[in-house]
Amino acid sequence: MSFATYTRAAETGLGLEFGAALHHLMQRLSDYRMYRKTLNELRSLDNKTLADLGIPRCSLRAEAIRAVYGMRD
Repeated sequence: MSFATYTRAAETGLGLEFGAALHHLMQRLSDYRMYRKTLNELRSLDNKTLADLGIPRCSLRAEAIRAVYGMRD
């Protein structure tokens, strides 16, 4: 009597860890792209518009980080 065993790589522990790491990397890349887009859009605003929004020009990076990544304490 003989038995055949078939194991897919995605079902193994290593496959799951690799998939999770790849997902995490892709999420970080996506977040960074959104951060850069947000920062560029804020930088394109004139000083009056930024003042109306209550955002000083020196805080544009902090505002872009807050918008994309949320509040981090």
